[in-house]
Amino acid sequence: MVFRRGGPCARALNNLNKGYLMGECTVLVGAQWGDEGKGKVIDVLTEDVQYIVRYQGGNNAGHTVVIGESQYVLHLIPSGILHEGKICVIGHGVVVDPKALIEEIKLLKTKNISVSGRLKISDKAHVIFPYHMKIDELREAKRKKGKIGTTKKGIGPCYADKVSRVGIRMGDLYDEEYFKKILDENIKEKNILIKDLYGFDEFSKDEIFEEYIGYARFLKEFICDTTLLLNDALKAGESILFEGAQGTFLDVDYGTYPYVTSSNSTAGGACTGGGIGPSRINRVLGVVKAYTTRVGEGPMPTEFGPQLMEKIREKGGEFGATTGRARRCGWFDSVLVKNSVEINGIDNVIITKLDVLDELETIKICSAYKYNGKIYKSIPGIPEFLDKCEPVYEEHQGWMEPTSQVKSCGELPLAARKYLDRIKELISAPIMLVSVGKSRQQTLVYSVK
Repeated sequence: MVFRRGGPCARALNNLNKGYLMGECTVLVGAQWGDEGKGKVIDVLTEDVQYIVRYQGGNNAGHTVVIGESQYVLHLIPSGILHEGKICVIGHGVVVDPKALIEEIKLLKTKNISVSGRLKISDKAHVIFPYHMKIDELREAKRKKGKIGTTKKGIGPCYADKVSRVGIRMGDLYDEEYFKKILDENIKEKNILIKDLYGFDEFSKDEIFEEYIGYARFLKEFICDTTLLLNDALKAGESILFEGAQGTFLDVDYGTYPYVTSSNSTAGGACTGGGIGPSRINRVLGVVKAYTTRVGEGPMPTEFGPQLMEKIREKGGEFGATTGRARRCGWFDSVLVKNSVEINGIDNVIITKLDVLDELETIKICSAYKYNGKIYKSIPGIPEFLDKCEPVYEEHQGWMEPTSQVKSCGELPLAARKYLDRIKELISAPIMLVSVGKSRQQTLVYSVK
């Protein structure tokens, strides 16, 4: 159905919107392979919102925030918790390792950051158990050459139980008889798999039951119906920031399958994993590095050679916040990011770690791929395309001067501004913010449209 501009239907919709006061929803996603610096960006944006929601993934993610001399690495709790008075929500699309979550809560307490009354956990979020972690570990070891690069945190096996309709949710832990029954059924099945296929010792139902009942008691004050909470907040005019973990090309549907995570890390996941309807989303922001990184296995067309890899890895601190694994580094891939802009419906892009490129005389941007003699400016559904294609590069002059102390985008070196402008053209999305360092203050407003 099409409404003519100025027609009666369009006027009716405008009047309806004016009379229905709602808060604003922003979704923030990684537009590459994760590790784009979302933690810092979330921290900067949190100042203008009341609720911050994590909507997918588990403690396989790591968001790093630097405040003054202190560095915080959070895996499950949204980094908005570092702002006093903000409400942080772990949505039902997240899989929760309660032991890891409790450790995170206790760690924050040692830094005088209280989560009481400010942390909310969905009663529908699925729970990670020891057998999930063990299956994850054993399955990865068995793959040998075909390793996925999993963090072995049990994320994939937990999501597998969810879609197989045998998962256990946070709310289930509070009905002890029901919990005991479904745990027994799960452990019987998992023990057969672990013992017969992998030759590993069986798990004890009673030990796990007692352990998780203890976790449930600790977490009880935080458990609620987060869908109701967030929709009521919107009706009250509060603003919400949905934070994605990992990145677009680790999304289970849109990523470089099978080298992906087990959830929807794209913007659509905010609706299914956060509990709000798509009509409530006002804007989508995409975070990208000024270059490209990837952790683990899978294709990466613009990957550096060893010498430049080491230089950028050290300068950029490119080591995983969760696993400590060294990240693979490469030139900015505009084909990849433009595809991400389209998949997520990204309105504005935030560029991080521009300062890492300060010492390079020449900087390349991948503007297309070459495959079997043909040029591609998008990613076709050809098997192993990204493994076998050649990046087509543009070369740009480096700025060869420090940017970390710059206070506005107008003060950036001309070559740096030209580099950013070219990225903006290639990905067909405006740049909103540029980060030139780890701290909140090293964030520059580029433009807002």
